[in-house]
Formats: sequence, C-alpha cells, structure tokens
Amino acid sequence: MTRITRAATAAVLACSLALPAAGVATATTPHPTATAAVPAARAAALPAPTGPYAVGSTILPLVDRSRTDPWVPTADGRALMVTLHYPATRPGGGRPAPYATREEARLLAEQLGPGVSGDVLARTRTHSRTDARPAPGRRPLVLLSPGFSVSRWTLTHLAEDLASRGYVVASVDHAYESYGISLPGGRTLTCVACTALDEGGVHGSVVTSTRAADMRFVLDRLTGDRPAWRYADVIDPSRIGMAGHSIGGASAATAMVADPRIDAGINMDGSFWEELPAEGLRGRPFMMLGTHDDMHLPGGVDTTWDRAWTALDGWKRWITVAGSEHFTFSDGPVISRHFGLPQPALPTDRAVAVTRTYVAAFFDRHLRGLPRPLLDGPSAQNPEVHFQQP
Repeated sequence: MTRITRAATAAVLACSLALPAAGVATATTPHPTATAAVPAARAAALPAPTGPYAVGSTILPLVDRSRTDPWVPTADGRALMVTLHYPATRPGGGRPAPYATREEARLLAEQLGPGVSGDVLARTRTHSRTDARPAPGRRPLVLLSPGFSVSRWTLTHLAEDLASRGYVVASVDHAYESYGISLPGGRTLTCVACTALDEGGVHGSVVTSTRAADMRFVLDRLTGDRPAWRYADVIDPSRIGMAGHSIGGASAATAMVADPRIDAGINMDGSFWEELPAEGLRGRPFMMLGTHDDMHLPGGVDTTWDRAWTALDGWKRWITVAGSEHFTFSDGPVISRHFGLPQPALPTDRAVAVTRTYVAAFFDRHLRGLPRPLLDGPSAQNPEVHFQQP
C-alpha cells in the first residue's frame, strides 16, 4: 500500500509496494476552535486548465446508509465527500473555489514535514468558481479516486483540466481512508484504515472493493431518478469513465468489474489488489499509466501489472513516463515545488502536462469517440512517454 508518510516525503514521496511500518489512525475528531498563527507566506497556484471552458465547482456530502462502514462499523452509514468540477458559463458567478479546508491541509502538512504550512497549503489557488452555472450541453462523467491516505483535492489540477475540456468530474473522498476529510458540521474523519492495514493485517482488496461500492453509490446519486446535484441533467449517463491514483487507480478496475455503467478506466501508478476475472473487463478499454522504472516496467517489481495486462481483454495501453515518481500523477509535483521538497527528475510542468494530456486523450477517445493518434505510440512532443508491449 503506497501512501504519504513523513519519511517517504523526505525521499521524494517514494513509492513502495509494502505496507509502511508507520501509521496514522485516529477516531473522528472535531475541528479545533482556534488555529495557531503561522507566518504569512505566498500561496501556491495550480496550473491553469487548458480547455476552452470556464470551470465550476460544488461539493456534495453523501451518506450511503444501506452499508456499514468497514473501518468504523458504528458510523451512521458510509460517508463520502464529492467535489464536482464541470464546464461553466462565462461569467458563471460564484467565489473562487477553495483547495482544501484548513484542517484537511493541516493534517496532510504534518505528514509532509516541518517545512510545509497547512495554512499555506489550504490557500492554494484553484481555477474554478463555487456553484457557477454549468455551460449548456450533455457531458461525459469522469470519476476520480485518490491515493491511499490522501484526499480528493490532491487530484484538483487534473479535475479542473478535464472540466475545462468539457467533462463533469466527480472527485471522491472515501471515509476513514485519508489523513483528513472534513464533513459538514465541523467533523474531520482521519485514517482509521491506515491502522487497519498497517497493524490489523487487513488486505488492500478491502479498500478497492469498498471504493467500488462507493462509486456505485455516487453514480446512483448523480444519474438516478432523484439526483443529489441540481444540475445533474448535464451528465450523460451513457458515457462514464473512472481514473484514480495509486490504490484509487486499482479501484478503477475493481469498480469496472462491479459496475457495467463505467465504460473506460485508468490506473495511475497503482498496484492491483484484486485479480481481474477470467472475462476481463468485458471488452471495455483500460489504460495503465505509471513510472518508467523497476516498479512498473514489464517484468518489474509490481508483478500485478503484468497479470492485469494479460487479463485485460479490450483496447488497452501500458504507458510509462521517464523521470516520474509515484506522486507525479497527482498534485504532488506542484506541492513539492512550492514548498521546496525534493524534486523528481521530471520537472513539475512536464509532470502536469503529461498527466493531463494522456488522461484527456484516453477519455476523448473512449467517451467521445474522438480520434487521438497520441495514444497509438511514441511522439516527439512527449519524449518522456514510453509505450510498453509485453
């Protein structure tokens, strides 16, 4: 299980297949009534989206009371926090959307080290506006699931970019699987699952199967008869994709096995914790996007990629990115550069551009039917990108 720890961050947010020895797991905690003062500092800014649309953003708190939460069985159902990014009108109204709550950012900053201010991290500038009016039209939906122990907002640069290109994007926080998830009413859920996996011997497949059920519920609430979002009619339920980082990427495959509504999926540098069934994904397309090293090259340390590749029965790609590291495919490079953390070989701007370009090309091809020759093989414009053919 790969997740952020203080030691891992000091080693450039290093990736490991093994469960880290250290864990952070506490019960639900309230927001503090006062926050210690921190020196004023310049906030980071996410890279601007590249598509033609302005971006709107809204937060949906959801609770699935038909299920027992696997990490805290006494909880009142399975709590999920969903951020929707979507194409918006110009001008669409609304205030600039926040990056994270101060408590969420503080808890992650504690893992990143003493040089990272949670207050500054929370003030990272986004490019979306809260509750802006959606642009007219019916849009494909992309579900995003974050890596283990980090929150949905660590995929914001990708979510905003996809929305600017014409997608509705639902980024999902999964209860008790992050260092901090703020709920309405001032509660913050912390990573009970971290302790369960580190010390309780729980297998990672519990995470992926639980997240698959989470995504089924999110789809029901966004595309069902009584949708949770007032503008849900802009979503085209016949065009749904899912991508995730780390265990969120592995969960994309598990969710596709469980839910035929998901038409296409991407795993960004995550080990597969469940074997694909004999019938694979019933012909649906899937892309594996990962590091170009002994972890995720064919025959590498993570043998789950070789097994998954063999089982995939539809359109598929195995793409690796030279100079990348595990958190390259998230907001990690932007955060690391801003706070002066050690940098991977792949520069931040290239990490952002490659992730956005190939994820968007995949969904353009498989949810919109647009030709994207970029996915057919190497290109001079992206020399870091390698196509594997095991």
